[in-house]
Amino acid sequence: MSRTVLIVDDEVKFVEVLSVALKGFGYRVLTANDGAQALKLFEADPAEVVLTDLRMPGMSGGDLLKELRRRAPDVPVIIMTAYSSLKDAVNLAKEGAFDYLAKPLEIDALEATLRNAARLYDAIRDNERLRDELAGRYSFANLVGKSPAFKRVLAAISELSESKANVLITGESGTGKEMVARAIHFNSPNRDGPFVAVNCAAIPEGLLESELFGHKKGAFTGALSNRIGRFAQADHGTLFLDEIGDMSLSLQAKILRAIQERIFEPVGSSESQTVDLRIIAATNKNLRTAVSEGKFRDDLFYRLNVFPIALPPLRERADDIPALARHFLSGLSGATGKRIEEFSKEALDAMCAFSWPGNIRELQNCVERAVIVAKGTQIETRDLPEYLFEAPGASHARMSFPLDLDRDIEERERSIIVEALVQTGGVQVAAAELLGISERSLWHRIKKYKIKLSTQPR
Repeated sequence: MSRTVLIVDDEVKFVEVLSVALKGFGYRVLTANDGAQALKLFEADPAEVVLTDLRMPGMSGGDLLKELRRRAPDVPVIIMTAYSSLKDAVNLAKEGAFDYLAKPLEIDALEATLRNAARLYDAIRDNERLRDELAGRYSFANLVGKSPAFKRVLAAISELSESKANVLITGESGTGKEMVARAIHFNSPNRDGPFVAVNCAAIPEGLLESELFGHKKGAFTGALSNRIGRFAQADHGTLFLDEIGDMSLSLQAKILRAIQERIFEPVGSSESQTVDLRIIAATNKNLRTAVSEGKFRDDLFYRLNVFPIALPPLRERADDIPALARHFLSGLSGATGKRIEEFSKEALDAMCAFSWPGNIRELQNCVERAVIVAKGTQIETRDLPEYLFEAPGASHARMSFPLDLDRDIEERERSIIVEALVQTGGVQVAAAELLGISERSLWHRIKKYKIKLSTQPR
């Protein structure tokens, strides 16, 4: 498809010659002899690039640039003039001009500039399309669940829609903390800004400060160039600090000022940088307990805990399991090319009866596996993993009360971890990937449950 270029110049002959040249390069060309005519033409037939003279009677090229930036800020505007000066170039760049060309034009240089302008236009449109897709993916309609516990979460996100307050999301691993964080972002005043996520548990402590704040060249061994940190990347958007409960006390002190005042210094620099962003933090730990034990700063906790959201584990919203399973099935069956439309009643009953220690992430993995192995047009019990039927709590009929729920959940989690380690021959990185958690998170669980790493593949 040919690109559309709008040429604006009061010299009629120049416009005719330039129009022929650009058509020869394969462009579709629109022409106007003054700014007012150009605006009317642009409204009726928007161009992808505008090429305008600077000095024209009536509306000048500079005035046309300002008006186009107001009406269509994504459209690149290239200024032409026979009265070139560095001052003019700087001023036009500040006004938002894509480039500045001196007359008489060098046709090859003009064509290269037009090509680059068209690429910029495409990139901006692609970014808008991706942003719209992401916004749709994390809209309220795609937050699945009607249980009372999840309705409280939706109400909290709705209350945050016009606010930039800091948010602390708590919940077990796999409950969808990042999904909720993205929903908050895409339904907030910062929705047009970036969403930048950092897993504080996945980055070594020695590198986390540089990751967050950036660094100057030569700040430390291996700092071969300047690096922009996540705080700067998230300017005018949202910074999501996942697993913040794993951050060391020394780094907590440094991050407190950045969160409180939105000011920080890159590693190795004495120059402060200011950012305007929202902080959303998440953790699967009890930070109040960590504060009382001296493992988390109380001032940082109160700074983050402006608007707390507690995500319920899947076992506390079992009524949502059928809807969640169907939601995952809809996306996965399309991606695999299989026409699987539903779950059998027995399969749904088995899924609803299971305790899901890995929460939504485990349910999604279960549905993905079932889609892969299913032979028919619906998921049957034979397509589900065996552990759904072998584990305590898989069937209400086989449960005996009273029981110790916390102990049973811990035993189930321990057995899953042991099985993953057995399947991977004790390789923690591979086991963590099977479990959908970070290697550091797996290490903490191995230590918690006193699992001896002597397993061998069966």
